[in-house]
Amino acid sequence: QVQLVESGGGLVQTGGSLRLSCAASGRTFSSRVMGWFRQAPGKEREFVVSVSESGASTRYADSVKGRFTISRDNAKNSVYLQMNSLKPEDTGVYFCAAARQFISVTDSANGYDYWGQGTQVTVSS
Repeated sequence: QVQLVESGGGLVQTGGSLRLSCAASGRTFSSRVMGWFRQAPGKEREFVVSVSESGASTRYADSVKGRFTISRDNAKNSVYLQMNSLKPEDTGVYFCAAARQFISVTDSANGYDYWGQGTQVTVSS
C-alpha cells in the first residue's frame, strides 16, 4: 500500500513558478514509476510527466516540455514537480500517482495504482 500527499500548490501569476511536492509512505516507493497528472475544471484528467524508479528516465507531455521538471529523492520517499513559466492553461488540480511495480515510464493513467488527493494550482492572467 502506498499513500501519497501532495503539497505546494497555490495562486501564481502568468510567468511565475511553483514547486509541487509529493510525499509517499510505504516501502515500495523506490521501485515504482511516479507521475504527475492534472485536471482542469470541466476537463478530463491528463498526463503531465512521469519518472522512472531511479530518476534516469522521464516522459513529459508536449504542453509542459521545457517548462516543467520532475525529480525524485528515493531516500526521502518524495517526488517533486518544478513548474516554471506558468500559463493560465496550467491551472488545475495536480495529482501525484504511483505506478504498479515493474512497469516502464508511462503516460497512461491505467498504469498507476495509487493517487494523492491533489493540490490546486491556479495561474492568473
